[in-house]
Amino acid sequence: MADIDRWLLPEGIEEVFPEKARQLEAMRRALLDLFDSWGYDLVMPPMVEFLDALKTGLGQDLDLQTFKLTDQLTGRLMGLRADMTPQVARIESHYIKREAPVRLCYLGPVLRTRPGVFGGSREPLQMGAELFGHVGVQSDVEIVHLLITALELIGIPAPNLGIGHVGIYRELVNESQLEADTEEVLFDALRRKSKPDVQAFLTASKLGDDYKRMFAGLIDLNGEVAEFGVAQAALSVAGPKVQAALQNLEQVIALAAKTLPGLKLYYDLADLRGYRYHTGMVFSAYVAGYGEAIANGGRYDAIGEAFGRARPATGFSADLRILLRMLVDKDVSGIGILAPEDGDSALIEKIQSLRGSGERVIRALPGVADAIMTCCCDRKLEKQDNCWQVVPL
Repeated sequence: MADIDRWLLPEGIEEVFPEKARQLEAMRRALLDLFDSWGYDLVMPPMVEFLDALKTGLGQDLDLQTFKLTDQLTGRLMGLRADMTPQVARIESHYIKREAPVRLCYLGPVLRTRPGVFGGSREPLQMGAELFGHVGVQSDVEIVHLLITALELIGIPAPNLGIGHVGIYRELVNESQLEADTEEVLFDALRRKSKPDVQAFLTASKLGDDYKRMFAGLIDLNGEVAEFGVAQAALSVAGPKVQAALQNLEQVIALAAKTLPGLKLYYDLADLRGYRYHTGMVFSAYVAGYGEAIANGGRYDAIGEAFGRARPATGFSADLRILLRMLVDKDVSGIGILAPEDGDSALIEKIQSLRGSGERVIRALPGVADAIMTCCCDRKLEKQDNCWQVVPL
């Protein structure tokens, strides 16, 4: 291997250098403090678990995303976590076991076999919040509210929020009695929002005209929430479970608009992201200039069933690395105070006081000129009238 190749990292794996690392850490601390102020308790799941636990529930969808290895102590297959949500559900179901609603949050790295988006990282820094034990629209809207507040806190104001409900499509499939293999073809076409493929499928199918019309119309049932009545009218002949899902989505939209009056909210009934594990409303946050969602969430009831407790749940997650890209770059490399190499007790006390107040103070080292330190400091400590003062560098 050439010497230059020794420094290469695997594709989709990246280092974080000091300036960005400082920003990421500041975001992490601010977000965890925010979650705590809302009553969300921090949990820290392990990086590696036995594979059957990681694949339980929504983890089944993550099988191809999971790096696998053999435990040398037991011979059992283990996996490096590709998503922390199944782990948090296991903790809530198996260990916490409270009847009251439980609010949990998490923030840490996950590892995936392939990036979630083109050019993305295979080592996201995943943060999220989950609310267990409540089935009402109030908990769904609390999760949406917390996400919007978190984005605003770190400097991403006024995102667009797309909202849908996977129960609408799921119940249409059940009502129309589509077979599983056939439904996979339709699902794939709808997920890609390919009208020609959807139309070709429906033309060849033996579905009734009403179901053909409703399935074909899902792609176009999106827009401003003020126009949600168009979707309700288009699906008016669907059965009671579809109507219940539409009503639930309407209630979520109404409460979200009331709770967050400035939120740019729209609906999308063909958004089937997370269809295999979500059970109700789903949502995605977007910002101008970035083609992918920067955060996703929704309801996934019965997630803990495999762990002994079928608890209702709703939550969201995001990659802190992606959120950092959304921020305007700030030059933080020169923020600091240079302190001279001096044994003066008053200087030492001044340094301790500044550090205690949150300032960054860097001691000079013998043989290093002050001019060289301008790369990491913008001020310095200087003795004036027998008193140490902070002055511009």
